[in-house]
Amino acid sequence: MSDEALINEVADAMYDMVKEYHGKKNFKAMDLTKAMKQKFGEDKVNKALCKKAIRQLIDSGRCTYSYVGGSYITLPADG
Repeated sequence: MSDEALINEVADAMYDMVKEYHGKKNFKAMDLTKAMKQKFGEDKVNKALCKKAIRQLIDSGRCTYSYVGGSYITLPADG
């Protein structure tokens, strides 16, 4: 699997996780990175790849940063 395809797959998994827990739990970048390492395995996913996946989510507008006593990755506000 190419790096680009894996980045897309990890980004989709991160988005699904943020969406599933929206309004219940806030995720920091490190929380998502740890979850993806567990899901895909540390041999396939590393911190740099997760950073690229998060950047893709932010740049595409699927997720946004929220600052509430810390930096969290959330769904964009409606509206």
